[in-house]
Amino acid sequence: MARSRPTTWRSGATVVVATLAALLAGCGTPTQADPDADPDQVDAVETPELGACRLLTIEEISAPSDATRTVDCSQKHTAQTYAVGELPDELRESEYDAPEVGEFAYRTCNTKLSAFLGADESLAMRTILSWAWFRPSEKAWDEGARWYRCDVVGGGEQSAALVPLPETAEGLLQGRPDDAWMACVAEPAFAGSKKIPCSQEHQWRAVTTIKLGEAADPYPGDRLSEVQSRDFCSKSVLAYLNYPVEYDFAYTWFHESEWNAGNRRSVCWARTSD
Repeated sequence: MARSRPTTWRSGATVVVATLAALLAGCGTPTQADPDADPDQVDAVETPELGACRLLTIEEISAPSDATRTVDCSQKHTAQTYAVGELPDELRESEYDAPEVGEFAYRTCNTKLSAFLGADESLAMRTILSWAWFRPSEKAWDEGARWYRCDVVGGGEQSAALVPLPETAEGLLQGRPDDAWMACVAEPAFAGSKKIPCSQEHQWRAVTTIKLGEAADPYPGDRLSEVQSRDFCSKSVLAYLNYPVEYDFAYTWFHESEWNAGNRRSVCWARTSD
């Protein structure tokens, strides 16, 4: 989910204000009624299986819980479970959709994803790979279940489509990542566009990120966050493109709710077919 506003800067820039509301809240339509659901998982109280693979859809990764049948990881799949566990004691009495539960999941899944993929924080924000988190069904929650599940996914809500993952995604971004896993955009207009793998024909590429603060820093405010992102991305993209006379760039930045959940970076995009 994102809203966009075009602006002019140097040879041209586009700003996209992104939100992680779905990730934080785990909003969406539950998938328990899906015919592909595993009855043993629908209201499961037990912690899910680590390493399990599933063929999830974009709609399913937005749901608060998921009971999709697992498949052998050698078969086609779009999601792999890379982290499971119990919520901390201080969250056991929280409401099912409490913001603090979503914030815990964001911090946990985000940190563990970088380690699982072998990526630093910047690279992890420039890949098409994302994560989805799930909690027990409301019935299982009422029965005391307090587990969480983090899945690495071959795309996200802003993707044109989810792409299949290899048999394991562990270490997938180590070294020089293949363009099949890096984020690009096909449309000439960046605002409102969908992410695609850079191995496909494209017109925009995510090239760098800017860190706007440290973990303990307070949120600098919307205006300062945007200005810092814009100014850095203008210079960073100019250097990335080897200082052309004219160039176009875009940037994606986040709001206070994402800052409070742990995000400190904005993403810089260059208009390039390379």
